[in-house]
Amino acid sequence: MKKCNNLNTRKTLEIAFNSRCMKENSAILEELVELRQQKCDLLGFDTHASFVLDMRMAKTVVAVSTFLEDLAKKLNPLKDDEMKLFLQYKKEECKKLGYDFDNKINMWDMRYYTTMVEERKYSVDQSKLQEYFPMEVVTTGLLGIYQELLGLKFEEISKPHVWNDDVQLFNVKDIKSNKLIGYFYLDLFPREGKFGHAACFGLQPGCLLSDGSRQVAVAAMVANFTKPTADKPSLLMHDEVETFFHEFGHVMHQLCATSDFAMFAGTSVERDFVEAPSQMLENWCWEEEPLRRMSKHYKDGSPIPNDMLEKLIKSRKANAGVFNLRQILLGTFDQTIHTSKKADTAKVFSEISQKILGIAATPNTNMSASFGHLADGYDAQYYGYLWSEVFSMDMFYSRFKKEGIMSSKVGKAYRDYILAPGGSIDASEMLKNFLGREPNNEAFLKSKGLQAKV
Repeated sequence: MKKCNNLNTRKTLEIAFNSRCMKENSAILEELVELRQQKCDLLGFDTHASFVLDMRMAKTVVAVSTFLEDLAKKLNPLKDDEMKLFLQYKKEECKKLGYDFDNKINMWDMRYYTTMVEERKYSVDQSKLQEYFPMEVVTTGLLGIYQELLGLKFEEISKPHVWNDDVQLFNVKDIKSNKLIGYFYLDLFPREGKFGHAACFGLQPGCLLSDGSRQVAVAAMVANFTKPTADKPSLLMHDEVETFFHEFGHVMHQLCATSDFAMFAGTSVERDFVEAPSQMLENWCWEEEPLRRMSKHYKDGSPIPNDMLEKLIKSRKANAGVFNLRQILLGTFDQTIHTSKKADTAKVFSEISQKILGIAATPNTNMSASFGHLADGYDAQYYGYLWSEVFSMDMFYSRFKKEGIMSSKVGKAYRDYILAPGGSIDASEMLKNFLGREPNNEAFLKSKGLQAKV
């Protein structure tokens, strides 16, 4: 879909992809909507979304809908400009390849033209860039940045008792007191039977024990980066560097929390805030100083060329309007069906897609029939990805970007006010303590290319 210039093939593939198990799964999802509503009726809640949000940072259906509608309104100008460029590229290509130009962007065009924009407008050669991110250099740089920011010291334990020879074990100490905080494992390479994604797993919560002593936290970061070979080290794509930084942020959340009770340990915060601390740390993968610390060419040790680095950093804003409005579409669909007693999911999805993206769903498809989040614990909570990103950008731009992205002073405040409480206080209070004010979405909008205050 990203590279196929035959629009008929793209259409055929899009229909096939978004009609997978459509008949069976649409019925299951629509039954889930009804059963969730029945449960809420028994528990005294108006809707399933109201029930779920009662224990989330957002608290209410109105807060979520206001959040999504406000963001959509502010991101629409970006989307409109991006769509004009897509149409320009499509018109040129239809003329070149002999297709009739229909003067619109369809669902099967989206991935193709977003990719074209990234390649033409930003010219980032990902395969060439990858040569500057050997695993050993990235790991050393990343661990150094986290230690400097958070006032920690990591020590690798030699010959640890681990489940595979590739796994490394480190202890973590506070740099000032030399007090042991906990341990983390790095399990970074694929093998048969291993969990197939990147994630942080809390293995032991940090908490007080019955005798008054403190149990230290233990966590493991698991990933599946390319293994080194005899003639080439493991080389990471830039998005894998970002994934590494993100998941290791969860590791630090697990270890730096100082709550008394295990139930509030580490990442045991509201579900719609849990990603914010790690999303905030992804920003270091888009700033020149940390990128240079985490990179050098695997053959000669040379730094990333300035022009390549500049293009990479600029590319972060590519297609930001379309991408984020699609996230708003998915979050709005999730909220809509979970504030209803019944739902015709295909019809609801198409109507909301037309309203938010300006593109109706392709006939004879139902993307929601393969929208796994809605049956896998994210029901009425998909908005949380954007919700937490708004706060992550506010934290980064308002403190680190202003006072220094490698500022140990701001890093200590981040550790004390965001990581240390775990889930023992509300996320809204943590944010106010760190920011010194109520959070807002101005930094998020700026990060997407909307420079003026909105």
